[in-house]
Parts: sequence; structure tokens; C-alpha cells
Amino acid sequence: MLRIAPQIETDRLRLNGHQPGDFEAVAAMWSDPDVVRFIGGRPSTREESWARLLRYAGSWAMLGQGFWTFRDKASGAYLGEGGLLKGQRSLGTEFDETSEVGWALTPSAQGHGYASEAVGAILDWADAQGIDRTVCLIEPSNGASIRLAERLGFQQYDSTVYHGAQVNLYERSVTR
Repeated sequence: MLRIAPQIETDRLRLNGHQPGDFEAVAAMWSDPDVVRFIGGRPSTREESWARLLRYAGSWAMLGQGFWTFRDKASGAYLGEGGLLKGQRSLGTEFDETSEVGWALTPSAQGHGYASEAVGAILDWADAQGIDRTVCLIEPSNGASIRLAERLGFQQYDSTVYHGAQVNLYERSVTR
């Protein structure tokens, strides 16, 4: 089992495991109302962002999967993050026991195809690890994320309420 995040490169991006030096970028992104509009709707405090950063490292150490930072290859600029998690969200074993895919981009990185490029590479990595099923949850009003999930092979299989918000549950399966 992996204990640290492997580096993944795409045409334009470098995906790396989070480091303590990423904290300011992570805190800035998760405190931005435009970023969290469809992800719970409430900006994160610095304390919550720090806990998030530690969760990312802990996921790799304990589970062999987790989140990566997305950085522009040319400039090194932080563009967002995403990956796989086991969130224990109490949404049922069909969801909770499956690797959940998540992603978020800084406002300046949105609309440039970075999410598609990064999440596609993450799913390729998951497929290579033998992860046959992944899930994600998306608020119904988040059209951009729904379109991305569907392009990447996710299909809606349920709808529920999570932390007071309506969400759709999606799944993607790999046939071997």
C-alpha cells in the first residue's frame, strides 16, 4: 500500500501530495465563497483548512489513497486539489465503503479544463490500482461538476440530503 502520494503529470499539470507549505493556498481557496458555493456553502476557517490538510496526509499514510494538489507545470501556481477519500459520511455502505472522488479549483483556474485533466488522471491512477468502483456527491445546482462527472463515466444512482443540502450520488465502475 502506498504511504505517500505519487506524483502524477499531465500535459499542463503536476499533481503532488500536500505539504505544510501548501497551507496558505489551501486556506485561501477553501475560504472563498465562490469555491464553496456548491460544496456545503460555508467558507472554511483557517483551523478547518489546517485539519483538511492534515486529513489529506493522513489518508495517504493510513489508506494508501488521498488528495493531490493541482499545480500549473509551467508556473508552479496552485490551481486546486482533488483525489480519493473515504469520508465516512454516513450515506450508507454503498457510498461510505467506496473510494469517493472529489475536486475543487481556485476561481482563477475554473473554466479552463484543469478539473477534467486532473480528475481524469486521478481516475486513471485509481484504475491502475485496481479500484473498480468510485463514487462522488454533487449538489444538483452544480452543473459544471455534474457535466464533468458524466464525461468521466459517472452515473447518478441516488439522491439524498447531506448536511442539510440536497445532493446527487454518482458512481463509476470499471469492468476488468
